[in-house]
Amino acid sequence: MALDPRHNPDWKIAADAEKRMKTVAQLGEELGLLPEEILPYGRYIGKIEQAAVLSRLADRPGGKYIDVTAITPTPLGEGKSTATIGLLQGLGKMGKKATAAIRQPSAGPTMGMKGSAAGGGLAQCVPLVPYSLNFTGDIHAIGAAHNLAMVALTARMQHERNYDDEKLLALSGMRRLNIDPTRVGMGWVLDFCAQALRNVIIGIEEDDRKNDGFMMRSHTYITVASEVMSILSLCKDLKDLRSRMGKIVVAMDKKGEPVTTEDLEVAGAMTAWVVDAIKPNLIQTLEGQPVLVHTGPFGNIALGQSSVIADMVGLKLADYHITESGFAADMGFEKFWNLKCRISGLVPDAAVVVATVRALKHHGGASAPVPGKPLPEEYKREDPGLVEAGLPNLLHHIGLVKKAGIPGVVCINKFYTDAPSEIEAIRKACEAAGARAAVSEHWEKGGEGARELADAVIEACESGESKFSFLYNPEASLIERTETIAREVYGADGVDFEPLASQKMRRFQERADANHLGVCMVKTQYSLSDNPAAKGAPKGWRLRVRDALLYGGAGLVCPVAGDISLMPGTGSRPAFRNIDVNTETGEVTGLF
Repeated sequence: MALDPRHNPDWKIAADAEKRMKTVAQLGEELGLLPEEILPYGRYIGKIEQAAVLSRLADRPGGKYIDVTAITPTPLGEGKSTATIGLLQGLGKMGKKATAAIRQPSAGPTMGMKGSAAGGGLAQCVPLVPYSLNFTGDIHAIGAAHNLAMVALTARMQHERNYDDEKLLALSGMRRLNIDPTRVGMGWVLDFCAQALRNVIIGIEEDDRKNDGFMMRSHTYITVASEVMSILSLCKDLKDLRSRMGKIVVAMDKKGEPVTTEDLEVAGAMTAWVVDAIKPNLIQTLEGQPVLVHTGPFGNIALGQSSVIADMVGLKLADYHITESGFAADMGFEKFWNLKCRISGLVPDAAVVVATVRALKHHGGASAPVPGKPLPEEYKREDPGLVEAGLPNLLHHIGLVKKAGIPGVVCINKFYTDAPSEIEAIRKACEAAGARAAVSEHWEKGGEGARELADAVIEACESGESKFSFLYNPEASLIERTETIAREVYGADGVDFEPLASQKMRRFQERADANHLGVCMVKTQYSLSDNPAAKGAPKGWRLRVRDALLYGGAGLVCPVAGDISLMPGTGSRPAFRNIDVNTETGEVTGLF
C-alpha cells in the first residue's frame, strides 16, 4: 500500500513505490514495444528507438491527443505535472491504454525553488532520484552541443585575429569570416540558476598572451533555454535535427550577414553530441503506466514543450496520449497551439486547464505564498469569496482554449484542505463559461482520485467538438504576429517595441524565411501581463518588448517582454539546502 502523502514527503513515497517498480523491459512489452526498440539504462529507465517504432507503426491510426496546461501559477506551482501523471493513472484505472509525455526537470528549479518535475503525492513518476538529477544525460548533451558552438566561434575569432596573413589562415584550413565581436548573439549555457554569470567578459588575456581567447562581452543562459533544446523539441527525425543544427546563427559578420554553425563547420559535431538525446526516455508512474520524458521546461523563456517526437511515438502506441506544456495557457499552451502543432501537423482533441483553490485565492488578492515558508492564513481558512475574486484569471485561460477551437476540461486540482464551498465556486464558474469541470484528488488518492477527470477528458475527446485553428496567419509580419499574441492571448491593448527590439524585428522580417519563423514569446509566467505583480486578468496595459532573439535553426523569433531573464536566479531558500545522501546506503534524501 502506498504511503499517505499528507504525512510523507514525495521522496519517501517514491522510494517506497520503487520497491514495486516494473522493469523497463516489462514496461516496454506492455506498451507494445519490441525488445530491440528499447535501449535500457539500467533496470528501470530506457530510451526508445523512435525511428524503428514510427516506421513499424506507420499505418496505425494515432490515439487521442490531449494537452495539459494551467492558470497563471503562484511561486509554488499549481500541479500541472502532478495532474498530467494523475490523469494518466486515472485513464489506467478505467482500463484505457494511455501514455504521457512530460519534460525532463532542469537542475535549475530542482536545486532552486520548484524542486523536481516528477509530479507529487500519489501522482508522480519513478525512479525519482535518477530522473531528477542525471537521468540519461540529455540535458548535458544539449549543453555540450551548445557550448561547442561557442568554443568554435571564440576560437575562430582568436585565430582570425592572430593570423593577419591570409596565406597562414588558408594553411590552417579556414576562410576568414570577419565576425563582428559586438554582434555575437549566442552565449554559453549552464543548467543551474546562476545569476552571477548572466553577463560576463570572456577571453581576458594575461601577460600580453594572445592564446587566452578573444576578449569581449558575453552572457550565459540556463541550458533548457538553449536553441539546441528548442531544435530537439521540434525536430521530427535525425535528418531534420542535423539540418536545423546547421542553421543556428551565432553572430553577424562585419557586413551584417549571419554567421552560422555550418559556417563554423561545427554543426556536424554538435549533432553528434545529441544523437542519443533525440531518443525519448521511458519511465513509469507510481501505478506502472508508461511515461515518455523528452526535452526540458521553462515555457516562459523557452519553448517549454515535451517533444514532437515523444508525442508522435505516444500517439502511435496508445489510445490516449497526454502531453504537457510549460506554465499557464498564455505561455505554454499558446506555444503548443501556434508553434508545436503548426510544425508537427498534430491536432489536439482536448486540453486540460489545471486550477487550484490556492492560486485563485492568490489572484483574488491573497498575499503571495513563499516557497519554504508556511502558507499565509488566507490560504488556510474557508473563503469562497476570495476564490471568486480570482476567477477572472481562470476564465481568461478557458477562453484561450476555446479560441483554439479545442474542447476544454478544467481540472480542479483538489487538496484535502480545500473547502467544499470553494470547490463549488470554481465548478459553477466553469459551467457558466461552457467548460467541463472535474474535481481531481490524484495527489492524495492517485489514479482512483482522478477518475472524474479521466471521464471528463474521455468525453471531451469523443465529443467531436474540436474545430482546431491557429491564432494568426504566418503570412502576417513578425511584428503583427507579436501584436496579435499580446492582444488576443495576454489581453494587452497593444505592444511598445523599444528601439533595439524594433530594429531586430524588422531585420528578421527581411530574411527569406521570415514567414516560416514562429514567434516564441519570452515573458513572466506569474502574470498575464509583463508585470509579475499584476494578478487576475489585468486590463488597460501595453506589452513592453525590449529585445528580440533569432533562433534560426529552431525557426523561431523570440520577442523578450518586460524584465525577464533567460538565466533565472537562485532564491534565498533553495531546494539544495534540503538534499543530502545517506553515506551508509547511498540513498538521496530531500528531493521533492
